[in-house]
Amino acid sequence: MTAYRESGRTIVLIPAAFTPAEERRWVAQMVAKLQTREERRRRSLGGDAELMARAEALSAAHLDGVPRPASVRWVDNQQRRWGSCTPSDGTIRLSSRLRSMPEYVVDYVLVHELAHLVEAGHDARFWALVARYPRAERARGFLEGVEAARAEAAEDGSGDEGADDLVD
Repeated sequence: MTAYRESGRTIVLIPAAFTPAEERRWVAQMVAKLQTREERRRRSLGGDAELMARAEALSAAHLDGVPRPASVRWVDNQQRRWGSCTPSDGTIRLSSRLRSMPEYVVDYVLVHELAHLVEAGHDARFWALVARYPRAERARGFLEGVEAARAEAAEDGSGDEGADDLVD
């Protein structure tokens, strides 16, 4: 039995043999666990100040402390991107949709955006910087899975239109 969010919907998987009463009880229990897990994740990620501290720590750990953002903040208006960076003023913005994702995924998006403070484009030097984050490939796979599920839901007419860009 499991519960997860997909394309704005809550999906609960339970055995087909459950009675209607068992189904109601287990669905309620699984949804409550999912909400608790998501809330715990939101608290651990904190607000903008914690996000800035996280970016500084990731810069030091994986990018030799070279990228030094002027600001890092959560935003609610990014529906097509996971994150964005303006190298000219050193600002980084992360979509608040990332708050429900594992911390290593948030860290990957931060490293991706921090790398843009060093290399503006997506050339080989940029990707070499991003690859310094040890869980980069895993996080990219996670985000690609989220995008694939969203695109499938859009094709079925049951979700948002189009898949999100990974970052930028």
